[in-house]
Amino acid sequence: MSSTKVTVLAVCLAAFVAGCAKKAEDVVYVDQPAVTTEPTYTGKYK
Repeated sequence: MSSTKVTVLAVCLAAFVAGCAKKAEDVVYVDQPAVTTEPTYTGKYK
């Protein structure tokens, strides 16, 4: 085979292996929002 075909085949193989590699999981930390109680309805004028 010519060197061009071998080079293209090697690049395709490297791209395939890189695409199928196991992905590292990203760890995301989220601050919990403060929990507050809602005000109760006591009437129109109270």
